[in-house]
Amino acid sequence: MSTVLTPAERRALRRAVHLLELDRARFALSALIGTLGLASAIALSGTAAWLIARASRMPDLVALGVAPVMVRLFGISRAVLRYCERLVSHDTALRGMTALRTRLYQTLAASRADVVAGLRRGDVLARVGADVDAVGDLVVRAWLPAAVAAGTGALTALAVGLIHPPAGLALGACLLLAGIAGPLVTIRSARAAELARTEQAADLSATLLTALEHGGELNVAGRMPAVMKDLEDLEHRLAAARDRAGRPAAAAAAIDAAAAGLAVLGGLLTGLPAVASGALDGVWLAVIVLVPLSAFEATAALGPAAVQLIASAGAAVRIVELTDRAEASTAGPARPLPPAPIGGSRLRARGLAVGWPGGPIVAEGIDLDLGPGDRLAVVGPSGIGKTTLLLTLAGMLQPRAGEVTLDGVAPWGAARDDVAGRVSLTAEDAHVFSTSVLENLRVARGSVSRPEAAALLARAGLGPWLDALPEGLDTTVGPDATTLSGGERRRLLLARALAAPAPLMLLDEPGEHLDAPTADRLVADLLDADASRGVLLVTHRLSALAGADQVLVMGRPAPDRPAEVLRRATHAALADHDDAYRWALSQEDEQ
Repeated sequence: MSTVLTPAERRALRRAVHLLELDRARFALSALIGTLGLASAIALSGTAAWLIARASRMPDLVALGVAPVMVRLFGISRAVLRYCERLVSHDTALRGMTALRTRLYQTLAASRADVVAGLRRGDVLARVGADVDAVGDLVVRAWLPAAVAAGTGALTALAVGLIHPPAGLALGACLLLAGIAGPLVTIRSARAAELARTEQAADLSATLLTALEHGGELNVAGRMPAVMKDLEDLEHRLAAARDRAGRPAAAAAAIDAAAAGLAVLGGLLTGLPAVASGALDGVWLAVIVLVPLSAFEATAALGPAAVQLIASAGAAVRIVELTDRAEASTAGPARPLPPAPIGGSRLRARGLAVGWPGGPIVAEGIDLDLGPGDRLAVVGPSGIGKTTLLLTLAGMLQPRAGEVTLDGVAPWGAARDDVAGRVSLTAEDAHVFSTSVLENLRVARGSVSRPEAAALLARAGLGPWLDALPEGLDTTVGPDATTLSGGERRRLLLARALAAPAPLMLLDEPGEHLDAPTADRLVADLLDADASRGVLLVTHRLSALAGADQVLVMGRPAPDRPAEVLRRATHAALADHDDAYRWALSQEDEQ
């Protein structure tokens, strides 16, 4: 492995395998069972060859001895042992995958939010899904075939050598040729194709998620055909990468077949003179010639095992890179927030510029104050940076310029529980868990009682919906709210936000997927109720903002400039004096 993997890949693979927490005894057991199973297949071939050759001399039935029984024994044991090996090896690998995936989730959960927020969702899906599977597949698709091939190869060469030493030496040499040369050819040729395939697979996941989750917006903007064309191109490139990865496997198979032919030829060339001289019985010549045909079944699996080694090494590099970033973000102690002021927590932004890590600044020059009882609304066209602003205010993204303070301290790098206890953020794509309605509310606060949950749902406009549920609060919601309509999902997320104990609440499009009157009524209720809380909401709807203390209108001063807060005033003042705001409001009235 040291000659075919880079130092970085070897280090990453060792660390990732360590995280698998493999049970070495179970792996050794699976290798032993696999070796015995393949040895049974080879022994079946050798016994059958001996039996046929011996029977050709038409001896008495008793002269065949127990060979017919051994044929049955090896035929049955081969299938049974192979099944047992699959059970033990896959159980070992799946346990390891579970341990690795759990460790990865725990590390990400303890890290700063920007570690995950800075990744595309397709990348996260690839790393906690396919990459973890690839590292686990190393056990059953690379290590196990190598161990079985080494064990059965040694046993077979030894057994043939006991019958006729020159034939055993020839078989051993050919097994080494197939077991070393074939995988080396495969590894060196498959590296580029496999790396290209994994990169394109992540791009494919990211593009597919974009098309699925934002199909409506892309259709409205007329960009869906371009996204689908990109998806088609990615699929073609992925298929081409798979074809390239298959060519080395074909070369390895050719080497394996050639080595098997050489082993048969070696058995003939060394066995025929021995038979002619009387040093070897002709019956055993059939054995040393036919056994190699079964012995190379073990080396045939080494080509795919080599490809799996490269795939697992690449996956390990990506997993270790992610865990290193996550662990580095938690290397120092989180900075505690100071005690909340007597009047309640206060969130301030001064000269704030926001943007995703590694990307351009999308909005800048933002000033705002949010404290208990304050009602702020941020409006503007899609893509202007409103959601990015909310993530930055919640401490999930680092400011690109300017500052954000929560009770005088930057929430960035502060203890996560401290920030969550003072600022709650409900994103537009927040997750709904596959559990009961009550437990989905308790995600925000574990002490939510059943009467309180019913009241929160009623406040979010889900009272009649709750009454119609077959099991009430105990009704299970499908994975990511697949059993709910878009509007019901948004209201459930809103009820969860209302359940959070934080005195400051940030809401991203609370009225999304609701009909206009319902959305306006919901937003108005949010702005009018619970005067002890500060509310900052992002919305496209303007009609319900009469209860906002201040409306911040975001826009770009020039097409090539980041967005800014172009105007700020009360809803009434903007409706009276701002032509663009008044026009947008009139368009809503006509809908």
